[in-house]
Amino acid sequence: MTYLIQRDMSQPKVAIIMGSKSDLHVMQDAADVLKELGVDYEITVVSAHRTPDRMFSYARAAADRGIKVIIAGAGGAAHLPGMVASLTHLPVIGVPVKSSNSIDGWDSILSILQMPNGIPVATVALNAAKNAGILAAQILSTADEYLSSNLIAYKEELKKKVEDSAREMEAN
Repeated sequence: MTYLIQRDMSQPKVAIIMGSKSDLHVMQDAADVLKELGVDYEITVVSAHRTPDRMFSYARAAADRGIKVIIAGAGGAAHLPGMVASLTHLPVIGVPVKSSNSIDGWDSILSILQMPNGIPVATVALNAAKNAGILAAQILSTADEYLSSNLIAYKEELKKKVEDSAREMEAN
């Protein structure tokens, strides 16, 4: 969108991770909205169950690499967001993914949502990676005037679309 302020950002501020490449069709929405808002990100696969050593080192090193927010998507047992949250002080946003072995996504939702006190994970709706991206941008915008302006413009555009739809519908 042309109304957004663009900056040269060479350091990713948001990490988008997922338990499997098969989750990319959902998690791409977070990447797309972050790009639209002008937030640099990195994206990769980090499995809590199949590559626990990678998960440990990735989560523990994220802050030192300049990451400010982690978006973690996972299906099934969905341990990735909670385990990552247990390894870092950074905010973690969990995206429950309805996977092929899922119980209609409820297993993922509850696995991410039911975190013990002291290890919070912000949880968005099933397959709602776009909302996770927007939430990550909102968190970052508290200390970033340019990003704040982009979010205001983004939300104004959403409002305009709804108002245009209402006028069109009411005219018929």
